[in-house]
Amino acid sequence: MDIRLGNGFDVHAFGPGDHVTLCGVQVPHERGLVGHSDADVGMHTVTDAIYGALARGDIGQHFPPSDPQWKGAASDIFLRHAVGMARKMGFEISNVDCTLICEEPKIGPHAAKMRSAMAEIMDLDIERVSVKATTSERLGFTGRGEGIACIATAALIKT
Repeated sequence: MDIRLGNGFDVHAFGPGDHVTLCGVQVPHERGLVGHSDADVGMHTVTDAIYGALARGDIGQHFPPSDPQWKGAASDIFLRHAVGMARKMGFEISNVDCTLICEEPKIGPHAAKMRSAMAEIMDLDIERVSVKATTSERLGFTGRGEGIACIATAALIKT
C-alpha cells in the first residue's frame, strides 16, 4: 500500500480590510490579510501539504507570485489544482488536518463552515477534513496580532 503524507506551512500579515478569507470562508475582522492572491492562509497550507505528499513542490512553483494572472486569485483555484494533480497521479486524499494559528479572529464559530467549504472543494466527506485553531500564547508575530500562520497535513493513498 502506498500512503503518502505531506505537510504545509504558510503565513500572511494583516493589512487593510474588513474581513479575512480562511479555508474558503469570509470571516469579518477589522483587518484583512495581505497576499498576492486572496491570502487564504488555510487553503494555501492545505494545497502545499498535498503538493508535498506528491513530491511536486509548492504553491509558488505552480502559481508564481511574479505572474500577474494570479493577483487577487481565489485560492480554491490552487487547491483544486493540487487535488486534480493527486487524482491524475492515482492518489485519493484520505484526510487533511489544518490548524490556524492566530490570536484573532476567533476561528471556532466559523470552523464548521470552513470544514464544509474545504470538503466541497476537495470532493471529500466532511469527516475527512479537520479545521481547528490555536493561539501562540501572545508570543511571536501571531501573538502580537501581526498576522495568521497555518500548518496542515494531508494523507494520500494510491488507488
